[in-house]
Amino acid sequence: MVAMRTIHAAPASFMVPPAPHIVSSTPTPRGALPAKAPPGAAATIQSHARFPLPLRMDRRRRCATAASSSADATVVSVEDAKRDVLIALSQIIDPDFGTDIVSCGFIKDLEISEALEEVSFRVELTTPACPVKDMFEEKANEVVVALPWVKKVNVTMSAQPAQPIYAGELPEGLQKISNIIAVSSCKGGVGKSTVAVNLAYTLAGMGARVGIFDADVFGPSLPTMVSPQNRLLVVNPENKSILPTEYLGVKLVSFGFAGQGRAIMRGPMVSGVINQLLTTTDWGELDYLVIDMPPGTGDIHLTLCQVAPLTAAVIVTTPQKLAFIDVAKGVRMFSKLKVPCVAVVENMCYFDADEKRYYPFGQGSGAQVVQQFGIPNLFELPIRPTLSASGDTGIPEVVADPQGDVAKTFQNLGVCVVQQCAKIRQQVSTAVSYDRSIRAIRVKVPDSDEEFLLHPATVRRNDRSAQSVDEWTGEQKVQYGDIPEDIEPEEIRPMGNYAVSITWPDGFSQIAPYDQLDMLERLVDVPRPATPAVVS
Repeated sequence: MVAMRTIHAAPASFMVPPAPHIVSSTPTPRGALPAKAPPGAAATIQSHARFPLPLRMDRRRRCATAASSSADATVVSVEDAKRDVLIALSQIIDPDFGTDIVSCGFIKDLEISEALEEVSFRVELTTPACPVKDMFEEKANEVVVALPWVKKVNVTMSAQPAQPIYAGELPEGLQKISNIIAVSSCKGGVGKSTVAVNLAYTLAGMGARVGIFDADVFGPSLPTMVSPQNRLLVVNPENKSILPTEYLGVKLVSFGFAGQGRAIMRGPMVSGVINQLLTTTDWGELDYLVIDMPPGTGDIHLTLCQVAPLTAAVIVTTPQKLAFIDVAKGVRMFSKLKVPCVAVVENMCYFDADEKRYYPFGQGSGAQVVQQFGIPNLFELPIRPTLSASGDTGIPEVVADPQGDVAKTFQNLGVCVVQQCAKIRQQVSTAVSYDRSIRAIRVKVPDSDEEFLLHPATVRRNDRSAQSVDEWTGEQKVQYGDIPEDIEPEEIRPMGNYAVSITWPDGFSQIAPYDQLDMLERLVDVPRPATPAVVS
């Protein structure tokens, strides 16, 4: 049997309620910007559900009583009937978020027949790969048909359209991708591509729309591991977008499908190729794009993290200490770039023979990564000839043997990825925007209703890039007086999960990490209006 060790049990549900709606007063500005909060203004937070929290909790307490008492009630109108159905459905609690599915907004298109006998509605999930969708459908049928006046129930299960968090601020090719998953090891030869391909086809088998992007230009693996009929990428002559090839319903893009084989080029050229392949491809609507990351922690990794808002990362390692050292570098890199690592896959762990289990490369590397970096889930893959052979034949193992032990481990990994991505998308990230009415850069603090303001000139003067500060001496190249007091940003857009790119009127493009903006907020005192403060 394939061993799978879960350090932290995953909740059963993978639903994501709507994001919190926040209404706050204008905060006290930082930097040189004078501003006053409106008198008497106070920040208020509404529940993420369609009802305020006290009402929602009160509804939940009354659900069982209301549902049982409805047997004695007389339904006199369609509105009364809809109310009964919603109360009945409110008994179904999303176990991951502790909220009923009505308050989460999952119930759509509720219709009652004129005879008040037939009920139809749709349960809209956030991903078609939800592992508990059958349970939700069964439970919804059960609670509604229990109403005394209901003779027939029609339940339709659906999923929301693919939608990234920053849809309007991404390159066109990425605007219809909900989740981008990086599979990384930061070391070659540990089975990273095997994990990436089999994870992608596992997610596709769960009902999701999936793509694979092979980001290794120097040694692309995807052309060997899959067998598409069309092995060349095609460019749409009308809009110049790249059309991905497909195999068994999964969209594929690799430099190996560009007719160039393996690349021999310098780093900056490689970053440009990766950017072009990823952002100009017409991926269409995808629930998950799995990126097979190249080895290392260099320019390509930074380019990918800047261009694409990675939802999560899966780390692949082997039991050897040498693999752990490189993997640890990768985990720290993702932490710095604000990409959560959700699972560790320890490949080539063991083999079974003579009714015994052998660990030829030792034990504990994967568990060490989990324990040292707090990654919640660990999965172990055996040394299995069929797993290695599947990578050479062009048929992924989960496709060749979908009921096998290896496929079951990848199924558990797929469930983990779906559940963790749903939870991550619920977390409100740092939001940065420019408010022209008060000429201030607004920074919304995640997991809080707090917001602070920064003067644009203060942000521009504190740029720490090589264009503003000498990297060898630390000498300031851009002086205080070089930046006009009334400078305003032309554009602010996210750079992955860790920073924003700010374009200024002089053509300078500044990358401002969220940590740096937070440091400015903490270090800059509220100054006099005429003298903006500068942090050196």
